[in-house]
Amino acid sequence: MTHESDTSLSLLERIKKGDDSGWHRVVELYSPLVRYWCRRWGIDGADADDVAQEVFHAAAESIMTFRRERAEDTFRGWLRAITRHRVLMFCRDRDRRQAAVGGSEAQQRLHEIPEPEAADPEETRHFSELVQRALAQLRGEFEPNTWQAFWRTAVDNQTSGAVAAELGITANAVRMAKSRVLRRLRQELGDLVD
Repeated sequence: MTHESDTSLSLLERIKKGDDSGWHRVVELYSPLVRYWCRRWGIDGADADDVAQEVFHAAAESIMTFRRERAEDTFRGWLRAITRHRVLMFCRDRDRRQAAVGGSEAQQRLHEIPEPEAADPEETRHFSELVQRALAQLRGEFEPNTWQAFWRTAVDNQTSGAVAAELGITANAVRMAKSRVLRRLRQELGDLVD
């Protein structure tokens, strides 16, 4: 693995301390999910890109207000709320630009944007891709045997014993390898994952 100082802080803690590389990582990991939420709420193409940029700008300005006081307080939920707010603002501004009609029809369109709800399969897929991107970024930090032990047990759902026999190591070494990679993933993503 890399130097301990590189891995000692969670990504969220690094961001709060002003680490630009942490923000780059968050944007890289979460952009597809934010764009998915935008599409789901009726914003596509370049407009979705603009809204996503506003979401990350708003998140950067208010990151110090994010607190994980309850189990349901997640960074993903916080970012989703910011996205929903920015989508509502975009729709309101778009409606104003369109002949400034307003009235009950414009109000009705704003109310048609759904409240946050339980994750749907498409959102679950995007979140899974987020974790996969994070793992791809971390892979180079581990020896090939460590990575194979982790991947075959955590992702391929093989038993520790079977993987140990295949790799020529002990079952305990397989469990330790899996634990090291998962611990590093939690260090990297911290409160960003549910």
